Amino acid sequence: MKNTMKSVALTTGLLARVALWVAGAGLVAMTALIAAQVFWRYILNDSIVWTEPASVMIMGWFIFLGAAVGIREGYHLSFDVMLYLVPDRVKLVLYSISDLAVAGFGVGMVWFGWKLAAKTAANMLPSLGISGAFDFAPLVAGGVLVVLFSLERVARRAAGLPTARFGEDAVEH
Repeated sequence: MKNTMKSVALTTGLLARVALWVAGAGLVAMTALIAAQVFWRYILNDSIVWTEPASVMIMGWFIFLGAAVGIREGYHLSFDVMLYLVPDRVKLVLYSISDLAVAGFGVGMVWFGWKLAAKTAANMLPSLGISGAFDFAPLVAGGVLVVLFSLERVARRAAGLPTARFGEDAVEH
């Protein structure tokens, strides 16, 4: 099981790296679009109508992709005061419970994001000319990654591999 989980960790690590690069590129693209909008509006006294909705959509992508990667790496928000008081075996159980709760949240992101996308699929975003469902695609994609990365953390812990959370050592690549 350890070898299988190491292979899974390498694959999800690559997926996380790609997601992080996409998120970073999205941040740069959004910044460029906003800068162009400011230049056009205040210097050229004109406006590019599609930059604001495109920037908001791109922002959704880098937020949800970055959050999913943060969950994989153990950087998500947690309340860990009790962890200082309990034995290591209890900590591992509490980590797994936390990861399963996060996975449940990811399932909710996928479920409700999909429902929102389905309800807005027939609407067109006027300035972009695309379906309103695209507004919710980052929520669904981020939710899928949250579930995948959370379950990976539980499986890695069950296999006796570190998860790089709260002082646990990272898996060696």
